[in-house]
Amino acid sequence: MSRSIKKIVLGVTGSIAAYKAADIIRCFQEHNCDVTVVMTKEAAEFITPLTLATLSGKNVYRDMFTNETQGRSWEMGHIELSKADAIVIAPATANIIGKMAQGLADDFLTTLLIASRRPIFVAPAMNENMYKNQIVQANCTKLIKYGVRFIEPVKGKLACGVIGVGHLAETEKIINAVLKHLS
Repeated sequence: MSRSIKKIVLGVTGSIAAYKAADIIRCFQEHNCDVTVVMTKEAAEFITPLTLATLSGKNVYRDMFTNETQGRSWEMGHIELSKADAIVIAPATANIIGKMAQGLADDFLTTLLIASRRPIFVAPAMNENMYKNQIVQANCTKLIKYGVRFIEPVKGKLACGVIGVGHLAETEKIINAVLKHLS
């Protein structure tokens, strides 16, 4: 594996598993990756932007019109970030998967996804019934046809207290899937 620094954008969405983004950042950094975080407003209900900014050492992108350019008025943040080596959405909710499948661009993360031609990795995390829903599965199938790579959720204890498929894949599995593709 190359020792060159890989630029990763980590998209964090509104799942209870958002707290695992902290570990994902740390592990990517241990593998010589530069991580920039983009989070949805719903994600900020589960983990603070300050936590993710502190760990990544960078401003967190949350809004199309606030801190997008980080002081560089000539740049458009979603276009600049679209040049990263890979975009990883972990955790990915049914909502973000649906928006991606429909080509919606109504927030910073979805606009970034539409602008990017780089590899996109999606690690879903949600209730088993949500994950197995026909519409969600159809959206996943559609995205796979477009080249999006899925890091499948595993069976585990879910936030609702039941054991089922929908638990975010282990951090190392996410990291390894991305780095293997980039090497």
